[in-house]
Amino acid sequence: MGYISLILLILLGIILMILDFLVIPGGVVAVIGVVCMAGGVVTAFLQFGNTVGFITLLLTAIITITLLVLMMRTRTWRKMQLKTQITSKMNEIDETKLKVGSEGVAISRLAPTGTGMFGDTEAEVLSMQGFIDENTPIVIQKIEGSKIIVTISNQNQ
Repeated sequence: MGYISLILLILLGIILMILDFLVIPGGVVAVIGVVCMAGGVVTAFLQFGNTVGFITLLLTAIITITLLVLMMRTRTWRKMQLKTQITSKMNEIDETKLKVGSEGVAISRLAPTGTGMFGDTEAEVLSMQGFIDENTPIVIQKIEGSKIIVTISNQNQ
């Protein structure tokens, strides 16, 4: 393995690390990149001796750190960041429309959670009776925080 192969192996490692940061999150690609860079440095030590090995190690570290610092400082990261904040809550319950005893219809299968329609208000509901089929009349039994617990309406039984 010559100098060109070592350089290509280290560059492949750096490219894989950048891909992990920008495109393929999860860390697996970054680990493969680190293994490629380490393999290039170890190969430099084994094939070309300590001097070339230490030079390769130093250059790899400098290039990697420099690229990471440049990536963190550029506006590219700011463009890729999510700036919006989620401020809504699941099932913001309107006390005037949804009350214990309100009757509605399951508009999706409740297995045991699903969606129910109460008048013109759609809400995520939880069934006390296990599975409830779509279009089955339901009634609110309890409201605990953001959980709306329902059963099949007595009219349907």
